[in-house]
Amino acid sequence: MEYIIIILISILLILILKKAFNIKISMLKNYKEDESLTQITDKFPENLELTKEILKKLNNEKVKIKENLDSETSLYIALTDTISISSKKNSCTRIQTISHECIHSVQNRIVHISNFMISNIYIIYFFIIAILTILGIIHNPMLYLIILTLIGFLQFTIRAYLEQDAMTKAKYLAKEYMEEKNLITKEEIDILYREYDKVNKMGIPFYIWNLFTNNMAKIVIYSIIALIITI
Repeated sequence: MEYIIIILISILLILILKKAFNIKISMLKNYKEDESLTQITDKFPENLELTKEILKKLNNEKVKIKENLDSETSLYIALTDTISISSKKNSCTRIQTISHECIHSVQNRIVHISNFMISNIYIIYFFIIAILTILGIIHNPMLYLIILTLIGFLQFTIRAYLEQDAMTKAKYLAKEYMEEKNLITKEEIDILYREYDKVNKMGIPFYIWNLFTNNMAKIVIYSIIALIITI
């Protein structure tokens, strides 16, 4: 009975947070960049050079930069202190995206490494206890579920802190960079800034909610396994 209650509470929390954050998945799916805004950002350097300039602005030129020609995703890798930059240029949000990864590179590296370690421990722990419970080796699933919840809470807190900090600061850093480069007009900068603000108002709440949902999903899945085993 307690596992059914946990499942229902988990689902309810997901729905409550979705409502509280006003998450509209359809709006995210239907979002399309304005080509005229992309043409504005085309006046700025290629992504690799743009990354170097933003890092210089942040006084962090020691971080390694790797251009990824096969991916549209940019990523900061804390273990190697490397920013993997997409070569994709046809995006009006690329300056903010690169600013985001550059901000990650100046965040506390110990926190980043902790996030990496805890996230991997969390995933491995989930699969191990799920398999052991299915095999009947674990006889007290509730204890392991509590530990799973605690690790998940820790992982969520650290990851949410790192991402929200970078996402919130990125638009301001991008605006400062554009103003300093003086490659476009003030009106064009304001237009891009408003677009970044619009994207963030949709994207930041969704990211936090999605991160929370993924963690709650693990609790639901393991609770279902435990419920079946204990019947």
